[in-house]
Amino acid sequence: MHNVTILGAGKIGSAIAKLLHYSEDYTILVGDREPQALENLTASWPVNTFVIDVTDETALTKKLEGQDCVVSACSYEVNPIIARAAAQAGVSYFDLTEDVETTNAVRSIAETTSNNSIFVPQCGLAPGFIGILAHHLCSNFDKLDAVKMRVGALPQYPSNMMMYNLTWSTKGLINEYCNPGEAILNGCKIEALPLEEVEHFSVDGVNYEAFNTSGGLGTLCETLEGQVQTLNYKTIRYPGHQYLIKFLTNELGLSDRRELLEEILENSIPITKQDVVIIFCTVTGWKNGHLQQISDVRKIYPLNLYGENWSSIQLTTASSLCAVLDMYLNGKITHSGFLKQEDISLDTFLNNRFGCYYAQKDRNLVAPGI
Repeated sequence: MHNVTILGAGKIGSAIAKLLHYSEDYTILVGDREPQALENLTASWPVNTFVIDVTDETALTKKLEGQDCVVSACSYEVNPIIARAAAQAGVSYFDLTEDVETTNAVRSIAETTSNNSIFVPQCGLAPGFIGILAHHLCSNFDKLDAVKMRVGALPQYPSNMMMYNLTWSTKGLINEYCNPGEAILNGCKIEALPLEEVEHFSVDGVNYEAFNTSGGLGTLCETLEGQVQTLNYKTIRYPGHQYLIKFLTNELGLSDRRELLEEILENSIPITKQDVVIIFCTVTGWKNGHLQQISDVRKIYPLNLYGENWSSIQLTTASSLCAVLDMYLNGKITHSGFLKQEDISLDTFLNNRFGCYYAQKDRNLVAPGI
């Protein structure tokens, strides 16, 4: 049995805990600063919990001693503290952050740690799986030209002017909408302005728009710099969404008043579990002297799992992290120190008992063992 501490008992933290628990190979301990969140978790299934303020680095370090891994399902700004505590306790570290500065901080901690633990940030959907997929597609070419990554978590039945429902962290969503991203253009690394460069496309007869957001590339700019002419990441939404978000963030200046923007969105835009995750990655390049293109499109829908209805963003985010953690603890990943998502094998990921949820591309998902 592997001992794993999960910090954060929200939607994603709880999902990660349940996936690992029901595999019967993990002893799970869940920590959160809110007793009520832990009570909600234990009301539905038996799990050991503890109350902790993760900003208390000394207390957290002591709590992590003897564990194999710690998973942060907390807000990105506390992840460096958790990573430092993991380093001091000698345990491996995994998180879901899309924040570039946070990832850089975790990397610095990993580079100054002398033990053999692993530090793997960005283990979600984007960044996370999309980087694993894109890098795999790149391996099919002798020479690369362009890598385009598009991901969105959308309501299946949009019915408001924004054509959107909240499906995950509002704070993380605002972070992506307001912070600049990275890209490669004409072979040079550039800063990509958020909400710009809108494009339109269709999948299965449904129209979408996509625009720049931050964080989705993970570390791919660094990995592919000097190898591609074009590399970019955009978030997928239904047409018209970008216009309204840009009005809020730019015209009304709410990008500088993010707590107010968060309050407005959470009191105006309902949450839904009836969502769909769309993953669309296209790579062009030369193979055997010919310019070719390979695309991979996946739609992942909600699933009834272990007697509960899981949204597609909850399923994809949690299963991606669980797959990487499971691969590491079972010897499929032998790396130590900082690990980039693109250094993970796609085939090994999809064949994993948790990563397999990404392998099926239609709505007829069946949970293993059910």
